[in-house]
Amino acid sequence: MDAIRYWIALLVVAFYPGALLYWFSLHPLIGFWRRAGVRLTLAVHWAMILAVAAGVYGMRGPLLAVEFGTDWGLLTAGATLLIASVAIGRALGRHFGRRVLLGIPELAPDGNASRLITGGIYSRIRHPRYLELMLAVAGYALVTNYLAVYVLAVAGPFAVALVVRIEERELRARFGAEYVEYCARVPRFIPRRTAGV
Repeated sequence: MDAIRYWIALLVVAFYPGALLYWFSLHPLIGFWRRAGVRLTLAVHWAMILAVAAGVYGMRGPLLAVEFGTDWGLLTAGATLLIASVAIGRALGRHFGRRVLLGIPELAPDGNASRLITGGIYSRIRHPRYLELMLAVAGYALVTNYLAVYVLAVAGPFAVALVVRIEERELRARFGAEYVEYCARVPRFIPRRTAGV
């Protein structure tokens, strides 16, 4: 069990920071990346993600030096969060194709139907992909019980909150009043209770 926890912790610590950097790079510079094109944008960002992962791998000793052992109660709680994350991912996948989930319409709005997505899970929360990611990292933190993963699980929501603000500014500029009305109706991360529920 210790080896499994270690490898999961290493993968999370290696790839989560690069995934956050992807969104921090993409949204503030969306105009630049649209001009660069989808293939170049994805190639540059995947190279960045892999470079960050390689750097983290090189520092894995000190980064993963503090671990708290296998705790079955935490493992169970973490598994519950991971199941919730997978459920959100499945809901996304049922309603939207891989191109939408990869953000291709954002990068190439001229070549794709550019419409505000408000159906499916997006009718309950505005940012299910980020919620899915945060739940997964929190779940992995509890499963692995490594300090470095806990730090990412705590710091991640702050980084996501910044990314969301940048993304929402871009979406308001792109969709105008339609997006403002959508924001008034649908919360960012936590669904509202509806009448009769």
